[in-house]
Amino acid sequence: VQLQASGGGLVQAGDSLRLSCAASALTFNSVTITWFRQAPGKEREFLAGIRWNGGNLYYTDSVKGRFTISRDIAKTTVYLQMNSLKAEDTAVYYCAAARGLIASTVRHRGRYDYWGQGTLVTVSS
Repeated sequence: VQLQASGGGLVQAGDSLRLSCAASALTFNSVTITWFRQAPGKEREFLAGIRWNGGNLYYTDSVKGRFTISRDIAKTTVYLQMNSLKAEDTAVYYCAAARGLIASTVRHRGRYDYWGQGTLVTVSS
């Protein structure tokens, strides 16, 4: 299983950015694909997740209304659209995948079996 995260870069506060997570060699039955991020000196935190079959969406409160997760089934890719970026959004962003999660466990990073390599987002103020 491979997850390839991309789309990070250097932007200014208020800008938008779209991250991509391309999944391969993954059986998508019961899979949830999720975005986490890790800022320097901080723990990796859950941002948003999407259940591949059914499209159920999960968000952490701090990004609701600014970040949108979506998927392209044909491209087996999950996106994270990030709007109104702030300096505190600066972090390495990771996508992860797991099977068999229920809603209450989607945000628990220990539940994820597969991780992408991370893509750096830097927001200058």
